[in-house]
Amino acid sequence: MSGSRRFRRLRRRLATGAAGLGLLVASAALQLSASATPAHAATTHRVLFDNAHAETAGNADWIISTSQPDPLGQDSSPSAETDWTGALSSWGVALQKTGGYSLKTLPSGSSLSYGGSSSTDLSNFDTLVLPEPNTLFTSAEKTAIMNFVKNGGGLFMISDHTGSDRNNDGKDSVQILNDLMSNNSVDSTDPFGFSIDSLNITSGNPAAISDSTDPVLHGPFGTVTKSLIANGTTATLKPSDNSSVKGLLYRTGYSGNTGAFFVTSTFGSGRVAYWGDSSPIDDGTGQSGNTLYDGWNDSSATNAALALNATAWLAGSGTTGGGGTGSCTAAQLLGNSGFESGNTVWSASSGVITSDSGEAAHTGSYKAWLNGYGSAHTDTLAQTVTIPSGCTTAALGFYLHVDTAETTTTTAYDTLKAQVLDSGGTVLSTLATYSNLNAQSGYTRRSFSLAGYAGQTVTIKFTGTEGSTLQTSFVIDDTSLDVS
Repeated sequence: MSGSRRFRRLRRRLATGAAGLGLLVASAALQLSASATPAHAATTHRVLFDNAHAETAGNADWIISTSQPDPLGQDSSPSAETDWTGALSSWGVALQKTGGYSLKTLPSGSSLSYGGSSSTDLSNFDTLVLPEPNTLFTSAEKTAIMNFVKNGGGLFMISDHTGSDRNNDGKDSVQILNDLMSNNSVDSTDPFGFSIDSLNITSGNPAAISDSTDPVLHGPFGTVTKSLIANGTTATLKPSDNSSVKGLLYRTGYSGNTGAFFVTSTFGSGRVAYWGDSSPIDDGTGQSGNTLYDGWNDSSATNAALALNATAWLAGSGTTGGGGTGSCTAAQLLGNSGFESGNTVWSASSGVITSDSGEAAHTGSYKAWLNGYGSAHTDTLAQTVTIPSGCTTAALGFYLHVDTAETTTTTAYDTLKAQVLDSGGTVLSTLATYSNLNAQSGYTRRSFSLAGYAGQTVTIKFTGTEGSTLQTSFVIDDTSLDVS
């Protein structure tokens, strides 16, 4: 690196120092969120139903009970759906009666979080149900949801038709769920492999595909044949974005990538399900003043089996997918792996994640540039991730470019360590140590096996340490942690 390049880097760092400090604090908060992981119980599946986003606005009453967060406060041993009050009470009571589920509701006025201390924090659950949300999720909530799924949680999204803005705030559930998938800090590049169509389909009975091995269509609560549309919508699948996406029920006359009424997918180590209408989950009973319809027991459909089988699959039951203990879905686990989303997901020293032109990225514009000052300095870059216990392959990879002004061919004055740490910060392994002696003109791909850490939450950390005189820059790009 020439003297002028060192000057540009120093000037950029000084100019952005204050902003960089703020970004570091924000990144640390995101890192806390990303470090938690849902602990799947062997016999009890923990499900959180959201009621913090206007799920009871207008004629909606999408709650399992008026007792929140714990429905057992209304009736500790419900035998009929009327023992709990809410249009989703049939769903809740059916799960409760199995003895294999612990159910909670996130009350109105609360916020979704992941990695916090609240009893309703997502780290305490296996599955999150979003039954037609009617207010936008905050940026922090979207980060929490996406990291929850990425680290092994199940996400059940249910929308209504376009224009179903029940609280008249300008946003309906179609827009809100599409915003979650396309505008978040973890992965906004079509992470689940589908988008929700802006349609209002007045009626129909979408039919199930023929797949005798699918755990949602043929699960512990029965066989699914049809569902119900009573003003709903569908989804468009994009398997080129996520090969695990799968349409299970389709609108009449549709198949393949269009007209999918019920969809499943995976993301990271987690599972995702989407349903294009809230009418099928409505059991026709609820709080007074609401106009409700019993879609749960509609004789033309098998909606109860569909809802319950999907909940079981999302919570970890079934033979495929990413939610259950001991299973492994082929996936790339690192968030913001090419750094193109800027200073998100990773915990990094100020100015490390940058689009500064002083060093070229391997691809795109952003990279992680550690050191390069020509003075005593330490930079770090880290991300915490859970490697599912069922995975036999876990390959960490990254591209590394080393640029130095050192002239020695024998002494490592400046170093970069690639390490694996446990949740307490203890170094479990130093994968490699690079130095000014590894300088080269371009990028070199480095790879390591982390299969020995399956079933653990670990931190991948890079630490660059620079001496007091000539600069060495360690530039990292296009990281990956591929599991299968």
